[in-house]
Amino acid sequence: MKKIYLLLFGLVQAFAYSQTQDLASLASGEYIGMNALFDDKDNLYGYISLYSYGKSGEKTKKFEYVILDKNLNPVANKEFEGDITAASYLGYVDFKGQIILRPSQLDYSQIKLRDIFTPVSMVIDPKTNTIKRKVYYDYQNGAFKEINQPKNWKEQRKENREEKKEKGYNYVSAVGEIKEGGLIAIEYNDYGKYVNNNAIIKFDDDKKEIWRYQYNTNGDKKVFSDLSILDKDEKHLYGILRKVNGDDKTFTLLVLDMKTGKELSNNPITGLSPETIYNIDVFNSGGMRIDNDKTFDDKIIFTGRNYSSTMNPFGYARLMINKSDFSTDTKAINYKPDFLKYIPGINVHGYVEAGYSLQTKDMYFMSDGSVGILAEKYKPSTDYTASKTTDLVYVSTDKDFKIKELKVFEKEKTKWANNDYLFSQYLNNGKDVVFFYRDYQKDQVTKEKKWNLFINTVIDGTFKQEIIPISEKDNYIVTPYVGKEGYILLREFNEKEKFNKIRLERLNY
Repeated sequence: MKKIYLLLFGLVQAFAYSQTQDLASLASGEYIGMNALFDDKDNLYGYISLYSYGKSGEKTKKFEYVILDKNLNPVANKEFEGDITAASYLGYVDFKGQIILRPSQLDYSQIKLRDIFTPVSMVIDPKTNTIKRKVYYDYQNGAFKEINQPKNWKEQRKENREEKKEKGYNYVSAVGEIKEGGLIAIEYNDYGKYVNNNAIIKFDDDKKEIWRYQYNTNGDKKVFSDLSILDKDEKHLYGILRKVNGDDKTFTLLVLDMKTGKELSNNPITGLSPETIYNIDVFNSGGMRIDNDKTFDDKIIFTGRNYSSTMNPFGYARLMINKSDFSTDTKAINYKPDFLKYIPGINVHGYVEAGYSLQTKDMYFMSDGSVGILAEKYKPSTDYTASKTTDLVYVSTDKDFKIKELKVFEKEKTKWANNDYLFSQYLNNGKDVVFFYRDYQKDQVTKEKKWNLFINTVIDGTFKQEIIPISEKDNYIVTPYVGKEGYILLREFNEKEKFNKIRLERLNY
């Protein structure tokens, strides 16, 4: 195995600069995945590559990680013992600067189904190149208990059934550290068809309770309230409090003082349908979670689908929260009439030609409140036909959430796969954006089909597109991936030959 020694990220660039790397040669274990790492400001931190060595104990499996900087220089590696039920991990950087390896897939082949348990995340300290199991806490009735080994699913279900039989409900809690210092816990009683006795609890670093905010104390199936936490900072915690009384639903912006738990604001949110407000903090597309929010120094911006009372989408909505006075601003753009002059024939629910509808792929937020929305024309599969995608549609709004420009990027029809759109990056400290997609197109001269990479920048509100052919060797798959600003990472992969090379290519935007 190629040996790698720990170097500080700031020093490695002064001594070495590499723009290619063969992931297969970095460790002798079985390669199981690689992903980009971003810091808490969404800047590219580097990459982490994972390898498996198989079962090492009754409940453990041996892995190895290799950390690469954003120039693809390997800067640290270490073997570690993970849970046997973990098939792979995804890495991310937390607010402390630690790299967290979160289990991304379960391995059912190594353990009997009745003994399956949820694997624990691992925590890497990049300053010392040490790794340990993430500490979890169980909180109940004012007491904390450290969890070192999770219970298997069978044991957990048995305990839940016994508690439900004894109390009539299951006590549910979750607790975690926060960037502002200390811990935050939530708790409630789960009766199956409804919950009540909800609370948010703030603790200091010594796990001493500082404050408790209670709501939905006597909730039942018809009359209840729930809270979606939107954001928090050193001073405030922001959330949407929904109160339900049968068919009557009201929403308020709840703001709590982070030091005292005192309610600072509980003002109504209006101007959108209840279904739209309730779902404003969640945006899923084809099973993929889309980041539909952005926090700036003075505002929080959310964008979601604009729903009718029957949960049929008929456009997009924006909720903007002013952090200085806790005021809210709601806006909406609808497929009809707002999209109609750009996409003739679009109907009220976003359906375009031949059964295709607009499926959101990504969202981009600028500090002035303007938003970019990227969608793709999508037709779901039936019993007799495959799912299909065609053109991409980019909607650019102004700061008042009115359509400033809409561009249609014509693209060849793709069957079954839904991965022509690749990824995006903010540019120039978040003022601008670039997004990437690929298309399998026929060459007008040779008539042969080949992959083209499309690089689309929106800088100062102006669109620019560059097209780069993606050359593919025989039996090699070439996949574009996110690179440092001004570059794209190309991965050449051949599983049979155990070839897994990544390289950075400079872009011209």
